[in-house]
Formats: sequence, C-alpha cells, structure tokens
Amino acid sequence: MKFKNYENIWVCSDPHYNHRNICRGVSTWESGTRDYDDMESMNNKLVENINKSINHNDILFCLGDWSFGGRGSVSEFRSQIDCKNIHLILGNHDKHISMDGFRSVNNYLEIKIDGIKMVLSHYPIASWNGLKRGSIHLFGHCHLPTEHKLREGKSMDVGFDGNNMMPYSMKEIISIMNTQPISSISVPSSIDHHQ
Repeated sequence: MKFKNYENIWVCSDPHYNHRNICRGVSTWESGTRDYDDMESMNNKLVENINKSINHNDILFCLGDWSFGGRGSVSEFRSQIDCKNIHLILGNHDKHISMDGFRSVNNYLEIKIDGIKMVLSHYPIASWNGLKRGSIHLFGHCHLPTEHKLREGKSMDVGFDGNNMMPYSMKEIISIMNTQPISSISVPSSIDHHQ
C-alpha cells in the first residue's frame, strides 16, 4: 500500500475492547491492568479517544488484539468507531475476526507513506525488511509503558497502554522516528549475513 500524505493516517495496537482481565476493577490479574473501575468505563474511553482523534475519512491501522468476547464484541466495537477506513493486522487474540467492517485484514503489512517504508506487525520482530535502509517497524503485543515504547533502531510499540489510551498520528510517529538512529539487529554479524 502506498500513500502520498501522512496527515490523515493513524496507528494503534491492542485496544482489547471488552477484555475483563486487562481492566483493573474487574480483573483477577495483579499487574498489567488498566486503571478503570469497570469494563464500561474502559470501553467508553477507547471509543471516545479514537473518535475524538480520527475523522470519518481518515485511515487507521490497528496492529492487533481488537476485542474479546467473540464476533459480537468485534462488531460492537467496530460499530462505535466513526472512521470508515480501518486496516487490521491480526493479533494473537483475533482468531474470530473476518473482513466484516474492515478495509483489510492481514497478518503482516508493508506500507509506504510519502516515500517512507513501514513494516506493520502485531509482534515485535528483531530484523525487518529495510532495517538498514531506515524503514520503520511498528508493533504492539507487549503493552509497553511510554518510557519503553522505543526499541533499537526505528522500531516502536504503538499500543494504547503506552500512549494514555490514545492512537498515534502518523505525523507524530514520523517525528519520533526521525530522531531514532538507523541500527542493525543485536546479533553478531557472523550470524546474520545481512550485516
């Protein structure tokens, strides 16, 4: 996919709509939860933050773990989002998702925005296409806090948990990535022939 302008493009990961265990008020988990008293509050905040940031004709790439609770939960969440152009990268909890309501559904996606190559996946990967040429790798899955969202090279966790439950604008991501050095992977060059 190629785009000429990044002004109307957004990215996020791991909304986990309707996921009880990630909501502190109703979870049995002792850590890794969001500070909400109930599911309704957490779900409403996700919908509110997406809709106040992203316009109807904008483009949103969601890098997985859309929702919990089966197909009904998928469509319930999707029906509340105003953006009509959502591309979903499948996460480990998205086994029940089909194309319904999404522009595309992929396991992995490479896009180019204004000449900048990006590799989108749910999982962080150690070496991605174009790594040594400055391509950007965006991922989710890890629920990293803000201070740990940047990884080696031009790689970043774009999950809701590391951004105050907000999606990222592509303009913001490109600005952040412009300050990141191009890097190689952390394995000896004798192991990786791409070095």
